[in-house]
This record gives sequence, structure tokens and C-alpha cells, in this order.
Amino acid sequence: MPTEPTDSRRRPIRHRRGLACAALAAAVVLTATGCEPDGSVNSADAAPSTTGAPAATASTATAGAKPGLVLPTGLREIANWKPDDWRRFVDDNVFRNEVVKGFWDAARMEEAKGRETPKLSTHSAGSDFRPPAAIPAKAATHPYGRNAAVLGKIFMTTPEGASMCSGTVVTDPANPGRSNLVYTAAHCLHDGTGGGWLKDITFVPLYNRDGLAGRGRKYTEAQVSPYGRWVATGALVSPTWVKESGVGANNQFDYGIIKVRNENGGDTSLEETVGSSVPIWFNAPREQITSAFSYGYPADQPFDGMELNHCDSAVRPAALSFDRARPEMYVIGCTMTGGSSGGGWFVTRDGRPALISVNSIGPVDEPTWMAGPSLQDNAKQAFEYFSRTAK
Repeated sequence: MPTEPTDSRRRPIRHRRGLACAALAAAVVLTATGCEPDGSVNSADAAPSTTGAPAATASTATAGAKPGLVLPTGLREIANWKPDDWRRFVDDNVFRNEVVKGFWDAARMEEAKGRETPKLSTHSAGSDFRPPAAIPAKAATHPYGRNAAVLGKIFMTTPEGASMCSGTVVTDPANPGRSNLVYTAAHCLHDGTGGGWLKDITFVPLYNRDGLAGRGRKYTEAQVSPYGRWVATGALVSPTWVKESGVGANNQFDYGIIKVRNENGGDTSLEETVGSSVPIWFNAPREQITSAFSYGYPADQPFDGMELNHCDSAVRPAALSFDRARPEMYVIGCTMTGGSSGGGWFVTRDGRPALISVNSIGPVDEPTWMAGPSLQDNAKQAFEYFSRTAK
């Protein structure tokens, strides 16, 4: 995978490399110059999820969700939802994404601004939080390697205009080898309590693979979107994201999923088109996460959103929690900015990349670190329900 940028504000961020190289055995190197894997990452390689006791009960959620479904007050209850609970939640938060073919042409994609979330001071994280040292984001080398094709940009329209985030093609257990699922951050898909779904959501795998697209240059749509454009047909975010307001504890569940189809139709899946997918490692034991590699397309200064970047942290991620009843977020040094939100965090598991988090928030001042949610039972159940039911 190409290099990834960091996000200085509590907003989306990304970073990650592909398969492990001898020089950096723990890194997942997906760049053109990195080590190539022996085979594609597909459903057969998916990391098995551990089934442990549900997480401790979270603090009471705030009001603000649409009427109809009464959300449980704690994480324990949500983690044990039955299929009917998820169905009611989806029915009460209907996703409609009527994208006109060709809407995201090259010009509109270039104009898209990096998606942001409200900024938060490091002091809000508590006096015991010690952010890690900054790790400069690195731009991936063109042309991006085939293994990096699981990475891409997610475009959407917001009340403020065209915006973008980052995302990862993930393995779909219900459709082995034929996944159409993209994992990202909840704030890249939904405005949260009092808001709704963002519009015109579209995924572009390996945006600007060959480096031919750049501001002020002339380039074709095929050059900037080598694997086509993929329109979201379904989406799901954490129920707590829809129910709660503000930032902080809310970001501890800042995950989202979309199902996509090719804008031009056809039966070929996204996974078949890009050549692979990455399994999600739910309930990853924190003590086993000794490094992390984040990828994304940062768009705020000093970046311009045209290049894939990554941050490679060879040290154990720090922990950040606003509500200790919820899974602690991972924190690594990274200088990526807005636009990298939703980009995947990877570790090497059994010799292959596995996704453990996504870029969620960063500091309000200078971008030196980023944090992402720990994907535990709550995220696992949401993903499994979506995999089974998304059309």
C-alpha cells in the first residue's frame, strides 16, 4: 500500500503499507516498490474473529435519534442485538443514494475537500493521555502496486459541497472472493445525531494510481479512476453514531460500511476488479498489536488530496478513551490531514494484511498523531449483519 498522511484535527485520517518486507517484517507493504504477496488476500484468508464476553456497559446515550427504534443505553446491549433489532435500526435510518452516472467526473473529484469532524483539544483526552511522537506521512511511489488496489477514495456531497474520505475493500464472508464491501469511518457516511446520510457516495479504488492526475494538469477520467467508480447501494454505521452527539466517546464507534456496484453495471465484483480484499480482525487482542500502518488520501495542507499517503508506526499504538466503558481507541504518530478519514489501519497477521481500525480523529493543533476505533463486538456484529443482508 502507498504511504499515508496524518490528520491533525479530530477528523478522518489514513495510513498503511502492504505485505511484510524483510526489512520491516511487521509492515503491510502495498506500494509498487514494496514486497509482493504470494497470493491475493481473499475470504479464505480472513482472520477468524474471537468470541469473548461482551464489552462493559457504556454510558447512557444522548437523545436525538429518529423516532421508532429505542436504542439500548449501553454497549453491552447493542453488542447483543438480535437480527430484528438491526432490521428495525436499518428501517428507521433508510439509506438512499441516487447518484447520477458520471456525476463524479474528474473535475468534481479534484474539487472535493477533505471530510472533517469537529476538532478537539488534546486536553479533552484527559491528563493521562500522552500522544506518541509524530511520524511523517509518506507519499506512495507511482505507479501504485496492484496490492494497493484495495485502497481508494470515497466521494460524497455534504451541505457544504463536494467532499472526500478514504476507504478499504474488505473481505465479505457472505460472498467469498466476490466482495463489494468498503470499510470506512462513520463520519464519512452520516452526519450523526440530528443529521442524516451524506449524498452521492461513491468509491474510487486506487485513485490516481499512475500519478498522471494533478492540479493544473490535463488528464482523463480513466487515468484518475483506473478501476472505475463504484456507487454505494447500502450503508451501515454504528447505532451509537446515529444516536449520540458531539465528539469524543462517539468516535470510539466511528466505523461504517458501504456496499457498492460498478457505475457502469455488470456482474464483476469490486474484489474481482481490484484483485483482492483485506479481512477485518475483529476483537484483536490489544497486546498483540505491536505496530500499525495507516493509509489514506489527505487533502488539507500541506497535502492536496491527489496522492495516497501512509504512516508506518513500528511501535505499539497508544490508547485513548473518552468513555472507559467502551473499547479504547488506538493512537499512532501520523501527520495526515482531513481526507484521510476512514483510511484503513493494518497489521500483518499470518503473513498477510488485516484491518484493525480506520482513521477517525486527530489533534486540534498541529497534525502529529491520529486515533482510530478498536473494532470489537459492536463493530463485528454490525459487519456480520450487513454482510448477510445488504442488497
